[in-house]
Amino acid sequence: MTAPTLAIVDDDPDFSVFLTRVARSAGFLTHQFHTVSEASFWLSSNEVDLTILDMALPDGTGLDILGRIPADRHGQIVFVSGTSDTEQIRRAVASPATEFIGKPVGTIALEQLFRRVQEDLQCRRHGKDDAGLDLVGESAPMRRVKHDILRVAPTDMNVLVLGETGTGKELVARAVHAHSGRSGKLICMNCGAVPAELMASQLFGHERGAFTGAANRHAGFLEQADGGTLFLDEIGEMPAALQVYLLRVLETGTVVRVGGTGEIPVDVRVVAATNRLPDEGMLRDDLFYRLGHYLIELPPLRARGDDIRLLASRFVALLNDKYGGPPKRLDPAGITRLLRHAWPGNVRELMAATERAYLNASGPMVDINPLALARRAPDGGDVVQFRIGTPLQDIEEEMLKRTLAFHGGDKTATARSLGVSVRTVHNHLARTRLHG
Repeated sequence: MTAPTLAIVDDDPDFSVFLTRVARSAGFLTHQFHTVSEASFWLSSNEVDLTILDMALPDGTGLDILGRIPADRHGQIVFVSGTSDTEQIRRAVASPATEFIGKPVGTIALEQLFRRVQEDLQCRRHGKDDAGLDLVGESAPMRRVKHDILRVAPTDMNVLVLGETGTGKELVARAVHAHSGRSGKLICMNCGAVPAELMASQLFGHERGAFTGAANRHAGFLEQADGGTLFLDEIGEMPAALQVYLLRVLETGTVVRVGGTGEIPVDVRVVAATNRLPDEGMLRDDLFYRLGHYLIELPPLRARGDDIRLLASRFVALLNDKYGGPPKRLDPAGITRLLRHAWPGNVRELMAATERAYLNASGPMVDINPLALARRAPDGGDVVQFRIGTPLQDIEEEMLKRTLAFHGGDKTATARSLGVSVRTVHNHLARTRLHG
């Protein structure tokens, strides 16, 4: 692989030598310039992966250089400057630069910068291999996930995706389908969100008159996904009787509608997802083995290192497109705080925190506070107190309400916190509404 290129534009020869030494030890090819004119001349005709600019130069400023070179040639830009001019700093932050780092800067900070640039370059250079994989991240666990997707997608093997809530299991299913070459549709079903009494009809279909209200014949999700892929999220929430029926469909390649007798052939590839292994939940072992011909394990966000920064930057870019107006970008000053947070809600939590910070940002920088949502949990956050003698039913209802609020209405996360199934949460909510 070609070594990345660094252009250093700084009139301090000692600092330039220091930068060169650290950059070369990190694997960069370096070029030094000391004025606006000589740097602009070289950069206008050469491509570079990273440019480090000083703000104050003998014949102008680093901002002058940005105005003289094509945007497609300078790659990433970082201002490393000792200026105290607040107006110049504001202009630098509002420019296309990636970061602004104040002098003095140490070896560790530079090594981290060079590592981030190399990872971003690797991500872009491998973009062709990852085409269709809408999965941001270049950490070792995510590289394994991408490798697994590209390996299993062209086969007919069923896939089981294992990962915590909010890690992006549906994105994996979509990537598997996109690379499968199958001509049919991708059909998605969340087993935890469909009432048990309706799940058989939704999944397997029904004949007219099969039950009260069945006025017409209905093709279930298995038939709708014929020739394509069926994604079954939270597969462990499927009732045991229906798991047996699904196992038979996978073994025979035929489905019988509810109320019918004829076997209908279906060519369906199943991608299922769960956040619990069979011995921890409600998924039958035999169905687990049938679905788990190929197991893809999604890492939690806390195990993905600098992917957190890449994801946050992607979310900010998407929010720029969504809301329009002056573009914003991730505040580099808050990255360390993001990397230290445990992210119990994983990517979904990061997305929510990013949008909150984006909407609250008064300037071009988006400073994400990962604790903002937790601090806003009602009435004391994650602490609930009850008086002795409180009826058990009242305790259950209050705990359910408070836990739902704590998790932002996410019923799957609520069920996991309370140690019950998603179906139990739905049943409790339905009962509460009836009594309310």
